Amino acid sequence: MAKSLGPVKRKFSPWTDADAVPFIRFENVTKRFGDFVAVDNLTLDIYEREFFSLLGPSGCGKTTLMRMLAGFEQPTSGRILLQGKDLSGTPPYKRPTNMMFQSYALFPHMTVEKNIAFGLEQDSLPRGEIDARVQEMLKLVKLDQFAKRKPNQLSGGQRQRVALARSLAKRPKVLLLDEPLGALDRKLREETQFELMDIQTKLGLTFLIVTHDQEEAMTVSDRIAVMDKGILIQVATPAEIYEAPNSRYVADFIGDINLLEGKLISRDAATASDTVKVDCEGINVTVEQTCAAAPGDAVAFAIRPEKVRISLDQPADVSVNALHGEVWDIGYLGDFSVFIVKLDDGRMFRAAQANVSRLVDRPITFGDMVWLSWSADAGLVLTR
Repeated sequence: MAKSLGPVKRKFSPWTDADAVPFIRFENVTKRFGDFVAVDNLTLDIYEREFFSLLGPSGCGKTTLMRMLAGFEQPTSGRILLQGKDLSGTPPYKRPTNMMFQSYALFPHMTVEKNIAFGLEQDSLPRGEIDARVQEMLKLVKLDQFAKRKPNQLSGGQRQRVALARSLAKRPKVLLLDEPLGALDRKLREETQFELMDIQTKLGLTFLIVTHDQEEAMTVSDRIAVMDKGILIQVATPAEIYEAPNSRYVADFIGDINLLEGKLISRDAATASDTVKVDCEGINVTVEQTCAAAPGDAVAFAIRPEKVRISLDQPADVSVNALHGEVWDIGYLGDFSVFIVKLDDGRMFRAAQANVSRLVDRPITFGDMVWLSWSADAGLVLTR
């Protein structure tokens, strides 16, 4: 089994097993709206019990992909399979999926328990089973004491939980979440993300979430599919997406990054160490990485701000990469500070430093001349 890069939230990685059978498969799926191609010949496998995120900017095709799985849109070409069954021609109400919308779409005249029971009543389940299922869902989302309230008597977070409970009540095989936490404030959104993860693990369901919030996708997902213009750019675990992006697009889209364009000037196959020369004054950067590029090829060097050390003194270790510049701006975020440094050649470079102590003897401040440094294995060479 392949070793995962970075931490994983649970021992669950069926995508690394060559014999694992996908639970959901998008097979060469294309969706056109007139001349506009929303999804372009996309193939993607999602596994049972996976918490999977579709991440990308507005208009990248992620919601269209989810709506095709739900049955609200039909592919122009290609197939969508669930447990090996082609869903073509199956109407939404006959698919073993349920969708939780960003607006929640609760019935304002119904109580919480009536909202949760609605879908079960539409399916003509016995009254005793409906009542038992509603109580189970109320307990699951911790809304037992709010059963008799109506949506306008609830907070935004409570309404979100009612919508989640209603979506789960019918016990779908796949729960589809379309920007489900977008209306919540930051703190409540973060709390709810962990609650969603707990519920998903407890019920053993497959969750597919559409979001443009990078932190949300990184928090809840087993894997993330980064999309752009209807195309899958990278599918990997959150740690792999962040630490080993496969392109400039992914590196720049996920989190903060310093990107320096340049060209490869030498390779040392014996040590797997490549030296990347970036343009603008010919700064040389040493990177320990197996790289497919050849000397002379155009590449980019990428490094996250938190992997860059900032100091007032020049690093004593001559083996590290080091740049010199002036502190141009500082963003104090409480848990860490971001320093924007104007290098001697005029380019801007970011470094992030954790605020591990409340007070420091000599803080780095505006106008200071500083050194930025990092080890050879901290950055990444990107070839596309």
